[in-house]
Amino acid sequence: MKKSQMLALIMATSIFMSFALGSGSSSSGDSKKDITTTSGAEASSDKEDKTDSTTTTKSLTPTIDEEVVFDEDGIKITAKEYTTDSIWGDGIKFLIENETDQNITVGVTALIVNDYMISDLFVTEVAAGKKTNETMNLSSSDLKAAGITTIGQIEVYFHIYDSDSWDDIANTGCITIKTSLYDQMDTTVDDAGQVLYEEDGIKIVGKYVNESNFWGTAVLLYIENDSGENVIVQTDNFSVNGFTLTAYFSSTVYDGKKAYDNITILSSELEENDITTVEEISLTFKIIDPDNYSTITESDEITFQAK
Repeated sequence: MKKSQMLALIMATSIFMSFALGSGSSSSGDSKKDITTTSGAEASSDKEDKTDSTTTTKSLTPTIDEEVVFDEDGIKITAKEYTTDSIWGDGIKFLIENETDQNITVGVTALIVNDYMISDLFVTEVAAGKKTNETMNLSSSDLKAAGITTIGQIEVYFHIYDSDSWDDIANTGCITIKTSLYDQMDTTVDDAGQVLYEEDGIKIVGKYVNESNFWGTAVLLYIENDSGENVIVQTDNFSVNGFTLTAYFSSTVYDGKKAYDNITILSSELEENDITTVEEISLTFKIIDPDNYSTITESDEITFQAK
């Protein structure tokens, strides 16, 4: 299979998963349980939080000025316009010009909107001496989870590599694009919930447990990183109602940024262990250096209930 075909397959699969996750996050509020710790401290009521209250249609559509955001060694990337689409949602249209003698692929290392980490599906191949217009779509489910209704700032880190050898060509620094609504964007932080971990500038809040997620059950977390370095947050020693299960979760959060992310528990694993409702979850959090994947720190065991 050619790499371009492989990338297309990966993209198609990722897009399907993105829509599936989005559909799961919009399920009835009756399936969501608040999180409490073993100490008995109650989580702030969050069932009417921004995840459910952002369905109001945006009154204003942002625009951007056309701008060359990267131009090195024969590769130029220009932010052309802000786009909206009834299926794909909002995005930024980029013109990518490849004046080198090698085929290149342009992907994204990180995408950040209004200081929130957003998942990205952007990857495109540009043949030697050619150019292309491609749109970087902004995940509507991620924007909804973060309560973002007015997009004022997009930060993107591009990863450019040789399509044939997969050798790195360039990793851009942070490229910041401000929209016409920059001065109107809402920077209010919704961190209501049960604080599960807070050390060395990393704060993790349990928002709620959603038992009607597309894949099974999801634990929504709010993560805030003021540690001074980029981190990956993962879980270990994960159990539900005393049964050891697989937790599907890995969240990269850059320094000074925030994220909403789900710990996903597959329905098949719950069924295999005769778990019909999630009552108690135990886990440890691992904070990892994204540059070398070494563990920075690991929490003690954390146990909380879903009620």
